[in-house]
Amino acid sequence: MKKKSPAVFVLLVFSLVLTAFASAGILFNYHELLGLLMTVAMTVLSAMILALVAGYVHNSMKFVSKMNSCLENSVAEYVNLLPAPVAVINNRRQFVWYNQLFSEKIGLGAELYGMDFEGFVKTDIDFLESNGFAVCHVNGADYKVKSSKFQKDDVELTILYFHDETAYLSLKKESEESKPNVVILTIDSYDEIMQNAKESEKAQASVEAEKLIEQFMSGHNGLVRKTSSNTFFAVIETRHLNELIAEKFKILDEARNIMIASKYQLTFSIGIGQNASDLAESEQIAKQCLDMALGRGGDQAVLKTDSGYRFFGGVSKGVEKKSRAKTRIIANALQDIILSSSRVFIMGHRFGDLDSVGASCGLAGAVRLFGIEVHIAVDRSRNLASHLIDMVEEKTDSELFITPYDAVSEIGRDDLLIVVDTHNKDIVESRELYEKAKSVVVIDHHRKTVNFIDNAVIFHHEPYASSACEMVTEIIEYFRFPDNGKIDSFYADALLAGIMLDTKNFVMRTGVRTFEAGAFLRKLGADTVAVKLLFSSSIDSYKRRSQIVSSAKIHGNCAVASADFKCDDIRVVAPQAADELLTISGVDASFVVYKTGSIANISARSLGAVNVQVIMEKLGGGGHQTMAATQLDGFSVQEAVDKLISAIDERESEVTE
Repeated sequence: MKKKSPAVFVLLVFSLVLTAFASAGILFNYHELLGLLMTVAMTVLSAMILALVAGYVHNSMKFVSKMNSCLENSVAEYVNLLPAPVAVINNRRQFVWYNQLFSEKIGLGAELYGMDFEGFVKTDIDFLESNGFAVCHVNGADYKVKSSKFQKDDVELTILYFHDETAYLSLKKESEESKPNVVILTIDSYDEIMQNAKESEKAQASVEAEKLIEQFMSGHNGLVRKTSSNTFFAVIETRHLNELIAEKFKILDEARNIMIASKYQLTFSIGIGQNASDLAESEQIAKQCLDMALGRGGDQAVLKTDSGYRFFGGVSKGVEKKSRAKTRIIANALQDIILSSSRVFIMGHRFGDLDSVGASCGLAGAVRLFGIEVHIAVDRSRNLASHLIDMVEEKTDSELFITPYDAVSEIGRDDLLIVVDTHNKDIVESRELYEKAKSVVVIDHHRKTVNFIDNAVIFHHEPYASSACEMVTEIIEYFRFPDNGKIDSFYADALLAGIMLDTKNFVMRTGVRTFEAGAFLRKLGADTVAVKLLFSSSIDSYKRRSQIVSSAKIHGNCAVASADFKCDDIRVVAPQAADELLTISGVDASFVVYKTGSIANISARSLGAVNVQVIMEKLGGGGHQTMAATQLDGFSVQEAVDKLISAIDERESEVTE
């Protein structure tokens, strides 16, 4: 049966009312009272009927309006006209609707109703909703997907909008890959080659270096210019720089194969200024990276990343510089700073050894000759050179050694702090003392690490030096003492002990300047027998060292030993055992793992064929190519051994690639 519209119903009611009034008029002609009563009754009834009709019409219009808001056909028609793919999924993340454009560009005409959205589009809905958008790659195009939820009663739907950003992302990628980056290349020890080589050999060095750099830049769409006798500036696009990074800067290996005058190996240091906002910042980053490369001994490329620095190369030894011009300038500047200070405080690294304490003592002896009050901050409970401290204390008439706690409370604004044998702010004897000092001087020979002291007024850093004691000895030679004075012989003993420790009795990392420093100390009265006694150990220590050596296992060309026992002198015995393991035939590097508290320590030694510094850096440590160490907190000895072997294998695979 066909339903009548509201207008027909209203017309019918109106006709009935008119009929009732006509009947009342006819009745009035026959009987006035009955006609009047009927007229009144019809009037009241008509008013009630009209009120009901008005309410009915209002409710009908409200219902129609409500129905119009839910008309899906109109909405679907509108969404179909949108110039972007749109899809609707239910709470089970299944397709329940999508427009024509979605079907054509993403569905490729396939029937998608009921299919899983995440399985088809490969986009995580949870990530999309938490992040606000997601980027997905579908059918060769890149889309930025946004979502909005629709919920009514027990129905929950998610509407997904796909915006085609293929052209934008392609343009962005092209812009990033074509971005210019500054790369600075410098020839290591160029001054030494120019100073000692013949004219023809100098020309050969320049030609070989420039030819190699031209080959390095060819095919990479870069620009290179020589800015000084040994420095080259290059500008290269990011896409080509990434290729060089993937090749691990093979120019470093190619340069090492070139010998100048059959005795000078050509090596480069490279600083890379990537991920900068402009060329000026790129140049600044490149200079920082180059400084890091040179501070680590050269022959390497350094790239600054968000998490720190990335290193390439660094397999050759640092070349000793024979010129002392830099040392003389440093000595004059340091003397001026000392004379302008009220007091001088000196400290080394935690668990100080003969090199750290010896350099501190030698420098303290020199400062005293200037008439300046000087103190050495030492934590005796964590020191490996107690014999040297006791010897120097017996021969001094003042309070030379103080605790780091006392030094922190005493140091003032006009005082100077000298840090020796380390440049890493995390391993200094007292971090509080360093942070409180207003003026800081650093003297160190270790290869540069990331967390270096960056506020020093003088940063004397020579990674090719054998020891901090050698560097201090050279500085003392250039000091201008009142009345031509010289330091006492026991200070010379302390300096010679540090040199002998780090060179293994003038065997490892020794150069011309090392022997010259030893000769100068002998002139000052250093007693080699007294120094040798500082290295003496008890029979128990000798047995423990032998026990560690006997536990060693050979892994490739490396000897790995572990000490699973506890003793007071383990920090002394373990490095000695590592040195002794190098005497085994076929062993190029040695590692000793031992435990102190909750920390697993690794002491590493090498004859130079294996760069133990790089291996220790993989485990969070550092040091030299031939001498390095690290600490692993919360690891057992066996866990540390396993991690060490993995680092050795990883380094071996990098070298052989």
